[in-house]
Amino acid sequence: MSLHAQLSPEAEARLQAQKRNSVITSVMIALLVMALVILILLFILLPNLLIKSPTIVTYQAGAPEEDTMEQKEVNPQIQRKPSAPSSSMAKVIASTSPSPTAVPVPETEAEPNLDFGSGDDFGDGWGTGGDGGGGGFGNIPATMRKRCSPEDRLQRLKENGGNEKCEEAVVKALRYFKDNQAGDGSWGGGAKVAYTGLVLLAYLGHCETPLSEEFGVTVTGAITFLVDNCQKNKGRMASNLQDKHWCYSHAIAAYAIAEAYTFCSQLGVNLPNLKESVQSSVQWIIDNQNKSGGWEYSYDEAGDRGGDLSITAWQMQALKAGKHTGLEFRNMTRCIRDALKYCESCQASDGGFGYSGTRALGDGHSTLVGAGALCFQQHKGASNSNARKGIKYIDKKSQFDYNVGPCNLYEHYYSSQAAINNGGKSWAQYNEMFRDQLLNAQNNDGSWPAPPKPGPAARNDSVYVTALATLMLEVYYRFLPGTAAGK
Repeated sequence: MSLHAQLSPEAEARLQAQKRNSVITSVMIALLVMALVILILLFILLPNLLIKSPTIVTYQAGAPEEDTMEQKEVNPQIQRKPSAPSSSMAKVIASTSPSPTAVPVPETEAEPNLDFGSGDDFGDGWGTGGDGGGGGFGNIPATMRKRCSPEDRLQRLKENGGNEKCEEAVVKALRYFKDNQAGDGSWGGGAKVAYTGLVLLAYLGHCETPLSEEFGVTVTGAITFLVDNCQKNKGRMASNLQDKHWCYSHAIAAYAIAEAYTFCSQLGVNLPNLKESVQSSVQWIIDNQNKSGGWEYSYDEAGDRGGDLSITAWQMQALKAGKHTGLEFRNMTRCIRDALKYCESCQASDGGFGYSGTRALGDGHSTLVGAGALCFQQHKGASNSNARKGIKYIDKKSQFDYNVGPCNLYEHYYSSQAAINNGGKSWAQYNEMFRDQLLNAQNNDGSWPAPPKPGPAARNDSVYVTALATLMLEVYYRFLPGTAAGK
């Protein structure tokens, strides 16, 4: 006989309630443990998830209406690698969007608007390194590095036909630019992108970088303005993309930021989006070459006119600058080869270069002879036969008179570069013709007045004229001595 205890209904109910409470308690404990684990993980990961780049640049106006642009912001605060030379940090500069006014470039050979032509400082010696230099400039190509030492500058001035007055004039001009820079880092009115590129080239020509004590903030502001414009416009740089002449502004600005990148990358200065802007802007030039081998207004690739040498020379300078950044660009070699064929098609039998084809416009004088010669010097060397034919034309027919004219700064800015690259008697003759006249014409505030106009479309803008004059006086140390002619 076995005995079995029988629970009362009340006891059984209490037992079931206890079981339910135990299950609920276990579930709550499990949930609390899971919540605690999640909180710990969030505590560890949350800072990384919440990091967001601060907005430094604000835009006050949009890009052209027909383009839907991805808005990218530029932080102009200098970031330096530990190996960079010590210097005070440049100030953060807020950039506003550029004016919608285009660069007006007349369709005549005699009066192209914005020749700066300084690409030939990438002559022999670029990319060869050097003996180490000083102040962190050891890896910068020799032709750029030597302009960064005041002693070397003065020595090269003397050796190449300059003097201390040239140096004084350049510094006065750079201070004039500093005093007249707009709050957004630009210069000029409607042609802000083009003029800012010209002025930035003048600063870089004197080895003024974001680390420079007197001009560092000014240079940083100029770079930031151009990079900002490039990022907003998907690799294109201009004040107004609706004006067909924007190809001039783009090439000037692309050249300027490419040279700036060469300096900054070697000095350990990191300006956000500078590298990307150089990459995209130079690639745009390559990808939008006309079928003729030259470049056309609005970067028209198929236009029957085929472009002109005035536009083409600017693109060739930007390409040379991009080539020496060390960055990779698609189809660079083919692009330059085709462009040189186009330049050759523009050279006349007397050595001059025509505007579109071999025919010189206006009074028949080739104002583009220096531009054409420079293209061949840059990409083929100063001993190239096309370049030397152009030099012979300059020897025979160049005229420079700042007081009564002719004094076409468009023509002579290119010619001064081509002449010093050739060297020898050609340079000595050219230097004697222009140097003292240019020095004597400078205003007390560091600017230059507009010279007598060679035609009704010559530009009188003080920033434009002063930038060209400054760059002409920097040829003594921007370029390595010419080797194409005997002494």
